[in-house]
Amino acid sequence: MAMRIVGRERRKLRIRKKIGGTSDRPRLSVFRSARHIYAQVVDDVAGKTVAHASTLSRDVRGPAADATKLDAAKKVGQAIASLLLAKGIDKVVFDRSGYLYHGRIRALADAARAAGLKF
Repeated sequence: MAMRIVGRERRKLRIRKKIGGTSDRPRLSVFRSARHIYAQVVDDVAGKTVAHASTLSRDVRGPAADATKLDAAKKVGQAIASLLLAKGIDKVVFDRSGYLYHGRIRALADAARAAGLKF
């Protein structure tokens, strides 16, 4: 395994020790691959995924097909926020999964905040 992946996994575990999702304030976890970005909201107490969105989701895929990766991340942030607000959840804990808070990760978080989520 590449050392950068090992480093990210270490950072991810270090972050996960400090944060966790509850039913009142679930955890918004982000995964980033070379082509796509995924966001899921997890209630760690119940062990359930509350909502999920990605660049592969039907509602995001159409508008994000010709968009840049940064614009696609913004669309995923808006989509996950609208799903959560429809379920009556407006507060989440942001889990960046060991990634640096810039670029696509920051764009997703800012778009979710702009759509009405509170971190």
